Formats: sequence, structure tokens, C-alpha cells
Amino acid sequence: MINKRLLIRNLLAHNDECSFYDKKRQLNLHTKEGKAKFLKHICALSNSNPSNNSYIVVGVEDESNEIVGDDFFDDSHIQNLVNAFLENPPKIQYENVPFPNLPKERVVGLVTIRPKSKPSFFKKNIHTIPAQTSFIRVGSNSIPSEYKIPYSKQNLETVLRIENNSRNSIAHTLDSVIDFVNNRHKDMPSKYKVFRELFVICWSGITKKIRDKQFFSRVDIELVNEQIKLFYSAQDVVTISFDESSFTITEYVPLGLNDKTSYYPLEEQKLTFFDNGYYKIETQMLFEPPQYNRKMLFHIYNAGLSLLAKMQKEIALTDREKKDLENLPYTLMLCFFNGFEEAKQKLIEAKPLLKQTQRSEVYTNFKEAMRVLRKVKYNKDS
Repeated sequence: MINKRLLIRNLLAHNDECSFYDKKRQLNLHTKEGKAKFLKHICALSNSNPSNNSYIVVGVEDESNEIVGDDFFDDSHIQNLVNAFLENPPKIQYENVPFPNLPKERVVGLVTIRPKSKPSFFKKNIHTIPAQTSFIRVGSNSIPSEYKIPYSKQNLETVLRIENNSRNSIAHTLDSVIDFVNNRHKDMPSKYKVFRELFVICWSGITKKIRDKQFFSRVDIELVNEQIKLFYSAQDVVTISFDESSFTITEYVPLGLNDKTSYYPLEEQKLTFFDNGYYKIETQMLFEPPQYNRKMLFHIYNAGLSLLAKMQKEIALTDREKKDLENLPYTLMLCFFNGFEEAKQKLIEAKPLLKQTQRSEVYTNFKEAMRVLRKVKYNKDS
């Protein structure tokens, strides 16, 4: 079992960016340009390493190699993005890896690209990349290549050595459980559960009852053996259930208008553990967005756009408008789910304005709303 934190350290220590791994300060999958860059690197790394895993490390400064982290990224349907644009798409996995020096809301992202036998190429256009284009890695660069790419085993031994040096140990597991409970989450209740005498999940959160149902907020859940953060959210709430062989997280989204909030199930994530040291993660989208009177939403939508216009002109907001601004990302998301197709793009365009506000809740809500929109989109595309 590979300890993903050790794996990242070993990748960074091994060499600068090369033909089997890349590093990024952050990913931007909100725009076509950002998606195109991500897909280009996936295509190039996959084609250059058909016989071994390739990796992208997210949350590292390019020049200094400093681990600065990035926001928790929920990848549950990111494979669908790869499948939508690449022919012969590789299997990929995005994992969130906590590091001791980072705030608990920040992680290092690890993209694992699995080996495959056939070369990948773009089957349709995206941004400036035309269909039928293929890429390979030359040093630290992803460059266009001819479609016929020779099968290579050049990095097989190197990658296997790095992975073997990243194997987990009992000491790593015990240290991580103690650190999770006593240090990183000493301000709230924490628990852990051992599955199949091998896997350890730790979780912490603030419990609250809503209509006789127990939820957890400010939730942090980790699969300790592999140093993977399974779930983190400063806003949304979850329910947790488990038996002797499985652990299930059901995420809920708080939505409503005029200060009337209800909790809507978004997605269920179930981990099932087996005696042979294997586990699988299955996700199921549950989201059914609430529907509102379109005439009422039209007025609310226009009020939101007027609020953004005032911010653009640097006009001072009233106390009520500041409260409306805090809820604006969720309001625009609700409008989008109720047929206002342009609301999503308006929200994306508002990112710089929302990020520069002095109220941190505003930008946090923006990121949470975009996360929900992304997950719903990927689910529809699957």
C-alpha cells in the first residue's frame, strides 16, 4: 500500500519535471483554456509512459519546489472530462493529500495516470487544440507528436523504485492517527475506525441535529494508510455510516432563498474494503435541485446582477447587500438549475470580484458552488 505523501516527496526529490511526472501550482478547470492544458498534459504523460504510472503533483511552486498546497478538489467525475476529449483515454485518479505544514483546508493534489497500450489523441477540438492532435513528453514539456508513438518502457524501473520506496508502514499509520486526533483536530471531536485489520479511516466534525437527523459540519475525513483526504468542506454537511467492511459518506448541500435553507443530498461516496488489501470507491449522484417560481427567480437573478454591477463600479454596499453578496454564489447556482443558462457563466466571470471582498465567506461560497456545478456537469456527461 503506497503512502501518497511519501510518494509526492519522493517524486519531488527525484528530479525536476520529466517524462513521467509534472508539477503545477494549481489547476484551473473552470475555463476551456485550463481544461485544454490539463488534458494536454494527461495525453502527453500517458503516451510517454504506456508501461508505468505517470503523475501530476498540484500545489507546488515551480521554481522553488516549495509545497504550498491547493484547495480540496473533489474529482469524483473528472474521468468523464478525459473520456469526453481523448480517444483511448487513460484511467486517471485525483487524490487530495494532506501535509503537516499546510492549513487543514489545503492539500496537495496527486493525479495518477495509469498505464495503457494504445496512444491517446484528441478526438474533438478544445480551445487551441484541434482534433486528432497527440502529445508526448520531452523533458518537462508536453509537445505535439505524430499519431504513431513507439511503445516505451524507459521509465518502468525508475517509477517502480519510487513507488516501492513510498510503501506505508505501521509507524506511519500510527503517527498519522495520533497527529489527526491530537494535533490537527484537537478543537473538535475525532474518531477512527479500522477495517479488515488493515485500513484506518479518521474523521472529525461538529455534529448537529436537523429534523432528528445527525449531520457533521466542518468535516475532515482521511484514509490514513494512503494519506488521502476523502472529504473536506467548510460549508456543506455530511452524514456518515459504516459497518465492518464499508464506510459511506453522503454529502448534502444547503440551498434556499430568502433565508429559508434546506439540505439536499448531493452525492454518496462508499468505500468497500476487502481481505486481500484491496478497496474500491463508488460514487452515486443523488442531487435533485429544488425548483422555484420562475417569475420570482427572475427578480432575484436581476438583483444579483445589479449587485455585481455595483461592485464593478466600486459603489459601497449596504449591510443587506453584503448579506446578499454572501449568498450570491448559491443564488446564481439555483438560478442555473432552474433554467437560467447564463447564470453559471455570470458566476464564473464574477470570480475576481468575489475573491477580493473582505468577507472570506463570499469566496468560500463561490468555490463550494463551483464544486457542486462541476460535479453535476460531470455526472450528466457520464
